Amino acid sequence: MKKLTRFICVIILPLFTQVSMAQDAKDLQTNAKNFMLQGDNANAILILNRAAQLEPNNVEIMKDLALNYYIQNDYNKALEKIKPALDMDAVDDQCFQIAGTIYRALDQTKECEKIYRKGINKFPESGALHNELGELLWDKYDEDAIKEWEKGIEVDPDFSKNYFNACKYYSVTNNKVWCALYGEIFLNIEPLSNKSPEIKTILLDIYKKMFADVDLNKGNKEKNKFAISFIESMNNQTNVAALGINPESLTMIRTRFILDWYQNKAEKYPFKLFDLQQQLIKEGMFDAYNQWIFGPAQNLAAYQSWTNNHNTEYNEFTRFQKGRIFKIPSGQYYR
Repeated sequence: MKKLTRFICVIILPLFTQVSMAQDAKDLQTNAKNFMLQGDNANAILILNRAAQLEPNNVEIMKDLALNYYIQNDYNKALEKIKPALDMDAVDDQCFQIAGTIYRALDQTKECEKIYRKGINKFPESGALHNELGELLWDKYDEDAIKEWEKGIEVDPDFSKNYFNACKYYSVTNNKVWCALYGEIFLNIEPLSNKSPEIKTILLDIYKKMFADVDLNKGNKEKNKFAISFIESMNNQTNVAALGINPESLTMIRTRFILDWYQNKAEKYPFKLFDLQQQLIKEGMFDAYNQWIFGPAQNLAAYQSWTNNHNTEYNEFTRFQKGRIFKIPSGQYYR
């Protein structure tokens, strides 16, 4: 009997201790996250350091610690906490994001670029890492930034920030087609983003530039077949542009564009953004949708007046928008 009791003490009790420690570490991390939400990073760090003692190889705890030190501007300590995670089996793309952000804060751009590239090599389908590397390159005026944003769009089509940055890049380089498409996709993935007003202004401006010439093919150097098809269908609507470019004329132009596209090109080039536009046309919400995109940039007071005078349409579109998540299917990358 004594031998059996001794066996239980030697074998079973350590197992209970391990379970208790794991549970304690998890509970500590949960408590720390509550302090993080309250903005009390000092207490979050205090608790997370205790959790790290219980589970020193827990990557999630390492990430939380690094983030809290980063928020407190203790970049060296933040880097100390995240670096061990980069070589662990449980590492994820967020670890490389956090490390890169810290290196940028330390103004160590060479190390930052190495970290992002190492992360992309390990997680090639991480839209976030492609976006971060693109932003780092753009800060150095490196034109290769757009290659990273494009790659991010290709491999991770639901990550919004690559569309945002690509839209801004193409607005500067005057690539009207991809500026217009990427900007509108961004708005649909992140309809409530604080960056939306900037993109809406860019979109209105790029459509004005697009229809500045009577013939959209004039001076067009686009070789991409999808973009050429886009220009062809838009070119058929130039007469409407004689009314000027505003939310009302854009509703007409884009409605006719969709009708033309689905008659001639949709089978060859399925595209979720155009599917959405077609759905909104069929359900009588396309006017409200175009007002939402272009109205605030054209004339905020006029847009507010429109929403008051078209309350039913506006509310119906708002309900539709809140009840959906916009996702791009794989295989619809044409750039």
